[in-house]
Amino acid sequence: MNASVIIFYIIAAAIIGCGLLAVTSLKIFRSAVYLLFSLISIAGLYFFLDYEFIGAVQIVVYVGGIVVLIIFSIFLTQGSGGLMKKPALGRMVFAGLATLFGAILTYMLINNQLFISSNKQAIAPSVENIGAQMLSTTEHGYILPFEVVSMLLLAAMIGCIVIAIKVKTPELKNSVDTKDIEYRAADNLTIENKDIKIVV
Repeated sequence: MNASVIIFYIIAAAIIGCGLLAVTSLKIFRSAVYLLFSLISIAGLYFFLDYEFIGAVQIVVYVGGIVVLIIFSIFLTQGSGGLMKKPALGRMVFAGLATLFGAILTYMLINNQLFISSNKQAIAPSVENIGAQMLSTTEHGYILPFEVVSMLLLAAMIGCIVIAIKVKTPELKNSVDTKDIEYRAADNLTIENKDIKIVV
């Protein structure tokens, strides 16, 4: 086992570990921080595979965009440092089954895929070539996914604004402090310091 394999396993462990902590933590701010580290680890994996442009996009769009907006919305809302409610048992079972189904489906897709080598020369993964393909309107262009990413950022901004809005509701006084309150009615009823005294 060489050094590159060890680095790959370290990055993979960081991605999986931070992802699990992000969905299992009961504190919403810690979940956002764990998600941040998970996405940074994914960007590190891209850089490790010599895909600098994809790693830079990962940092700019997800780390610098969506996660930062999520953290700002958490700070703007009340109870950001409090504990979230523990999920119900039914939701936990459903989440486990969904995760298992996704893992099995991914394994089946990878196992049934025929990876046939091609004689065509691959395009160099440089920033210039990737940028030209991303903004291209030809058959193999990626202008539509590029615009979809911008819509994703817009949706994240709208969601953060909705979360950050504080609706002020009128406070109802359910309890009355009876200290230093004197009420004299027609029947000479006096309330002083939570003691009821009837004066005849």
